[in-house]
Amino acid sequence: MAAEGGGKEMNEIKSQFTTREGLYKLLSHSEYSRPNRVPFNSQGSNPVRVSFVNVNDQSGNGERICFNVGRELYFYIYKGVRKILYRESPDQASGAADLSKPIDKRIYKGTQPTCHDFNHLTATAESVSLLVGFSAGQVQLIDPIKKETSKLFNEERLIDKSRVTCVKWVPGSESLFLVAHSSGNMYLYNVEHTCGTTAPHYQLLKQGESFAVHTCKSKSTRNPLLKWTVGEGALNEFAFSPDGKYLACVSQDGFLRVFNFDSVELHGTMKSYFGGLLCVCWSPDGKYIVTGGEDDLVTVWSFVDCRVIARGQGHKSWVSVVAFDPNTTSVEETDPMEFSGSDEDFQELINFGRDRANSTQSRLSKRNSTDSRPVSVTYRFGSVGQDTQLCLWDLTEDILFPHQPLSRTRTHTNVMNATSPPAGSGAPNPGSNGNSITTPGNTVPPPLPRSNSLPHSAVSNTGSKSSVDSAIASGVSKFATLSIHDRKDRHHDKDHKRNHSMGHISSKSSDKLNLVTKNKTDPAKTLGTPLCPRMEDVPLLEPLICKKIAHERLTVLIFLEDCIVTACQEGFICTWARPGKVVSFNP
Repeated sequence: MAAEGGGKEMNEIKSQFTTREGLYKLLSHSEYSRPNRVPFNSQGSNPVRVSFVNVNDQSGNGERICFNVGRELYFYIYKGVRKILYRESPDQASGAADLSKPIDKRIYKGTQPTCHDFNHLTATAESVSLLVGFSAGQVQLIDPIKKETSKLFNEERLIDKSRVTCVKWVPGSESLFLVAHSSGNMYLYNVEHTCGTTAPHYQLLKQGESFAVHTCKSKSTRNPLLKWTVGEGALNEFAFSPDGKYLACVSQDGFLRVFNFDSVELHGTMKSYFGGLLCVCWSPDGKYIVTGGEDDLVTVWSFVDCRVIARGQGHKSWVSVVAFDPNTTSVEETDPMEFSGSDEDFQELINFGRDRANSTQSRLSKRNSTDSRPVSVTYRFGSVGQDTQLCLWDLTEDILFPHQPLSRTRTHTNVMNATSPPAGSGAPNPGSNGNSITTPGNTVPPPLPRSNSLPHSAVSNTGSKSSVDSAIASGVSKFATLSIHDRKDRHHDKDHKRNHSMGHISSKSSDKLNLVTKNKTDPAKTLGTPLCPRMEDVPLLEPLICKKIAHERLTVLIFLEDCIVTACQEGFICTWARPGKVVSFNP
């Protein structure tokens, strides 16, 4: 691989790149792949995925890595970035990963692993719980340390026969997990329950515009606890908010849909410029969501305002992964004399800085909680795509808090134009009726923009609900107790019975699989609306860096404390050391 320098060509693979914080370097000793290191034939295979867990063992090297390549699943000790002295070459650095000695290796027949997720709550040096989703629809619970297989869910494919696209443990829970399929359905499981020997029957719990949620009708509690039908086409990925209260889903129909997970309420929606949305992530404080997909763009959506605040143009093909980097997201003090804007803007920045400094979700510079000085905010996020390029993006305060319209003339800064009212300026957003809006950590759900809201779905500041909501409120409350009560931050009665009837929730029951309201959105009618603004109507971000780093399409981007981890469809998992994390020495 050629280092960054003069005489570069477009097809040259980069092994290092520079940002304002310094030089990022590819570490050969931390590259993982199949033991024979033969490039994998990716044709017809599922994407390579990577999961990390820290088992907190006494050695100080508790990081473990799991990745899938084709029909194979590997589990290794992760030897990432250390203060290593390079003598003659990086390849001779001590501590290189020994690919011939995985802790666990599995080869599957008839199906392929598609995704996986560790339960970080229960991980120890002696045992970890790993969920693995498969191309034929099954989900397996394994322990790669004990080398045991605990359970197989949807074994007979009676629940769903389509490919598992995403699987994640419910935040704060030791037993609940959520599974998405290419059918467009999501299912909530409990590891303590069986799936039954017959196909499940469902009863409608709640439905709205392009979504429906059903409970499983059964005399005894069985999996799945819930079935979500979301949008049209495959449900490509979902992500929980940092506080675990909200769920963002992206689908092949091009929609981002954000739900309150416990109350099963739709919070807001967004439409891609065109094509399906393939990936989604939350900012560390839960205020922003970034998506990517088949329009080759990254789109930044404000959770608070329920609107698109920026798009990023840099990829030449589909965007496969987006992720925020909490380690380079920053909050910096500025001189109060240099601050311009309304009192509401000023207070918003102060409160934002305090919240960020106290957040354990992101590694920001610590500030005194009583400091009343305004702050300068910069979020860093990254994206990788099928064009084999890694892009890093900065989301700065001129995008987040646009105090005045900027020129529409394109510049080489990160802003093309910004015409929206500032978040926190007190100016009402289009369709918001001027009501106040809350963030994910608050208890009162915010009103939706008029173009995104569902009939009877908005809750006023006094907490009053519509007749439809009140009719199912008791059912939703019982469901929350039924399935979410074992989260660590909940304090429900341990002896509450889990198998109570849900029959009173709806006056009519149905076993049909698709009760989603079939109001298919015409793309021509959404373009130019708050649901999907035109390109010239929102700020356009340019990437901080955009580098070709692989021969095959990229499928993984993970930001760790001391490195960035990427992977491509050839089956190579690469570690990029952050600036100053590795000492290079050449005699």
